[in-house]
Order: sequence, then C-alpha cells, then structure tokens
Amino acid sequence: MFEALTEKFNNVFRSLAGRGRITEANISDAMNDVRKALLEADVNYQVVKQFCKDVREAAIGAEVLQSLRPGQVLIKIVHDELVKLMGPVDTRIYYVSPGPTIILLAGLQGSGKTTTAGKLASYILSKGRKPLLVADDLQRPAAIDQLITLGEQLGIDVYSDRGTKDAVAVARAGVKHAKTNGHSVVILDTAGRLHIDEEMMAEVSNVAAAVQPQQIYLVCDAMTGQDAVNSAKAFNEKLELDGVILTKLDGDARGGAALSVKAVTGKPIKFIGIGEKLDKLEEFHPDRMAGRILGMGDVVSLVEKAQEQFDAEQAAKLQQKMAKGTFGFDDFLKQMQAVKKMGGMADMLKMLPGIGSKLQGIDIDDGEIKRIEGIIHSMTTEERRNPDIINPSRRRRIAAGSGVEQHDVSSLVKTFERSRDMMKALSGGAMGGFKALFSGGGFDMLSSAMSGGRKIKQRSKRKQVIRRKGKIVRR
Repeated sequence: MFEALTEKFNNVFRSLAGRGRITEANISDAMNDVRKALLEADVNYQVVKQFCKDVREAAIGAEVLQSLRPGQVLIKIVHDELVKLMGPVDTRIYYVSPGPTIILLAGLQGSGKTTTAGKLASYILSKGRKPLLVADDLQRPAAIDQLITLGEQLGIDVYSDRGTKDAVAVARAGVKHAKTNGHSVVILDTAGRLHIDEEMMAEVSNVAAAVQPQQIYLVCDAMTGQDAVNSAKAFNEKLELDGVILTKLDGDARGGAALSVKAVTGKPIKFIGIGEKLDKLEEFHPDRMAGRILGMGDVVSLVEKAQEQFDAEQAAKLQQKMAKGTFGFDDFLKQMQAVKKMGGMADMLKMLPGIGSKLQGIDIDDGEIKRIEGIIHSMTTEERRNPDIINPSRRRRIAAGSGVEQHDVSSLVKTFERSRDMMKALSGGAMGGFKALFSGGGFDMLSSAMSGGRKIKQRSKRKQVIRRKGKIVRR
C-alpha cells in the first residue's frame, strides 16, 4: 500500500545524504517534498501541516545541523513523528468476567465489515476464546448467508433470525444465546448503508444502548482515503468508538487514512486487514507501520509469523539437519509450505530491512511453489533424502512425472544444493535457518529455487542500444 510514499520518502533522504552539510534551508526543502508526498498519499491537510512543523522543530532541536550523519538523524526523527501520529495503540481486547464480552462492528456497506467480523472471530479463536458471530445486518439481503458461510469455514457458531427485522431484538437474543451456550465473546455484525444517514445511525445506536458492548469498532475501507476518516469522525460522534479496523491495506490505497485516522478522530487503528483470507487480520503497531513506510522493514512481525508456523522442537530438529548438512528436499518442501501459510514470499520479503525497495521491478510468483511441490513429489524417498544421487536418467524420470522440462529439475537441484551448503555455514544460533533463507545470498538462492531460474526477473533500467539502418537507436 505504501510503496509510492516509501519511494518518495527515500528520495528525500537520499538527497540529504548526498550533502556534506545540512542547513535549515535544506531541511525546509526536504519538508516541502515530504509535504507533497503526504498530500499525494491523501493524508489530511491539517495533519500534514502539523506533522511537517513537528519534524522541522525536532530536527533543529536535535542538532541535526551539527550531526556527522544528518540524513540518518532526520530519518529517525521522521520515524518517531510517524509513530506519534498513528499511536499510541493498545491492541489488547479486554475480556469481562463473567462473559460474554460483546464487540460491536459498525461501518458503511462495502467496507468489508462482514468479512472483518469473520476475521476478528478467527483472531479471537486463535487466542483460546470461544466467539459467537451474530448476524445483525438485517438490511443487506446476503449479509446473513455470508456470515453463516464464514462461520462454517471457521467452525464458529453463528446466531441469526430471518423472521424479524428488529436489529435490537436479534442482538439481545444473540447475547442470550452466547450466555446459554458458553460463548466467551459475541461479535455483532450490524447493518451499514452506502452513505451515512440518520436511520442507520439510529439503528446502530439503539443496538449499542440495548446490549452495552465492551468494545465498539468502526470498520473502514482504506481505499476510500479521506472519506474513511470522515466516516470515522461521524460514527465516533454517535457511538464513542473504541477503535478503528482499517481494511484492504493490501490494495492500491495510498495510505492517507492510516496516517490520518488517529489525528483527526482521536481513536486508534486497532487492527488492519491485509488480505482476503480469514487469517489476514493483524494487530496495528504504529512503530512497525512507520518502519514499513520508511523502508526499514518489519522484522518483528515477520518473526511472529514464523513462530506461528514453526514450534521450538521442529526448529531444533531443522537446525541440527542444517548443521550436519543432511537438510533434504522434504525439509525444503515443508519450508516452502510454511512460506505459503505466512502470506507468500513477496509479502515476507517486504518486511525485511532494505529488501522492500529492491523488489522494485522484480516479479515474484508464489504459484511457483506448486511447481516445486510437483517436482519434489515425483522424486523417490531416497532422492528427496539425498539429492546428490539424482543423475541424468533420474532427472528425466522426475521431469516426466511432474510435467516439466528436464532443465527445470536440474535448476532446482543445483540451487537447492547451493542453498543447503550455505544454510550449513549459517546454521549457528536459534534463528540460523531463518537467516540462511532470508539474508544476503539466501534470498537470491531461494528466489531462484522458487522460479526454476525463470519466473523472477529483474527489469533492467539500462538503455538498450540497437543498430537500425546504420544508426544507433537508444531506448
């Protein structure tokens, strides 16, 4: 989402880094560029004005002018001010005892509210709680069916009543159902409209007054930019929100809503939706988001995702195999499948410091994991355990069995062997295997393995020289 903003910030910092000395005039010029970048990202004008003022004052007050590396100092100041702009945020859900804890979701139609209800239920379920989804959107015809389908996918109960149009009655009955059946959390999916109107506000206000939810979250579509901020402001005046859930941050949103919501409404972003799947809901951390915006990566979130897929015992066994050089294709396949569960290679690499900017012009096809799986599954148990025995005749058989060319098998085997040797060398420490895959040459080798040398292509920016009719043409 923040690619364009990140690139503009990096251009500003690079221009400062090239100067031997920075003056107040240089900082003013830099802040003008930052202001333009933020306005183009659809950040609220007043927020931009105050942000640039705060950065300029902090830069001069922090003696940036006398610093040996003023560009780096300014990056830290901008980072800190971004964190202040979006935070502080407490992402914890405070559960009441005795329960159930009631969470009310409000928002306009099209914001992804019903899907977010499912994502939030999945998140709560992963924390060891027993959620109940209540279909309290009685205006949109497909809302009840959609929520029931989500509940079935997650194995979570859904309360609904198609025989009434009374949202307050359904909400009360849903809470009663939760108490009777031992549900610790109730998530109310209330009705929205295409725009804010009195009827919608009255209905959601009446529901809130009837069931007294412990948390009220507004679901906003990040794609709508400042309209999302205006909606949050209007809903907060009626409901006294506890926070905002910003959806569709994986799309083409320019980031203005994420940077403006807290400053304009005073209400923090609690969660962000980063994909269509039901596990694509993340807690919002201003410091991590600021790091992503400035191209610093988000290693903490990456490690958290890795820990969800690998338990300590599994990691220890993998570490031993790396150290001994006995890491085989079965182990490689398990890691590829874990990458798929963690959101895909492209999303993961963007979280690494310095890598996100290098992905410009690089095509990464996560679908290639399926091709690798096909090749590996066409190998015998012994071949997967000991790839060194794969000779030309075996490669021909594997290629025929997986429907690929023989050179595809050869490429995978060669890049795997190089990766295995490197992982053995880098296997020291608890995160050795992780470093081996995602640092330095490990990125290149893993990328090559995923692509078979074909799918990841660096688009060259160098001009091509072509001879045409005796003339040299540059393009």
